[in-house]
Amino acid sequence: MGKAPGYFIVEASALPEVFLKVAEAKRLLETGEAAAVNQAVRRVGISRSAFYKYKDAVRPFNDMLHGRIVTFQIVLKDEPGLLSSVLNIFATTGGNILTINQAIPVSGCAAVTIGAETSGLQIPMEELLDRLLRVDGVLRSEVISG
Repeated sequence: MGKAPGYFIVEASALPEVFLKVAEAKRLLETGEAAAVNQAVRRVGISRSAFYKYKDAVRPFNDMLHGRIVTFQIVLKDEPGLLSSVLNIFATTGGNILTINQAIPVSGCAAVTIGAETSGLQIPMEELLDRLLRVDGVLRSEVISG
């Protein structure tokens, strides 16, 4: 059996509770809601040793992608103005589009690959993906690299 990859994307509900508490403790420290590690771990209900054991290994998905170049793949219906609506969502949320590649539509759908720099993003990555999916005519929206 080969070596496992170094990273996994796992739905939060499937993680052991300690990982979620470590992430929350880190958030409390970053936002200033907790002034010190002792205070943060007490508030979330974990030990200092658990915090230090996992603090560098647990990071929310949005944090991993913030400030990086992220590649999105979006599948659209072949309708006039739809790509413009998608690009507008990036513009209004602070995503800086670097590249756009659209395949020739097949069976009424086109795949669009967008490379964007995310340091100016004003919303979590999950919210951006959700907003894209809410555009009528967007069939799929996902991060394929980052």
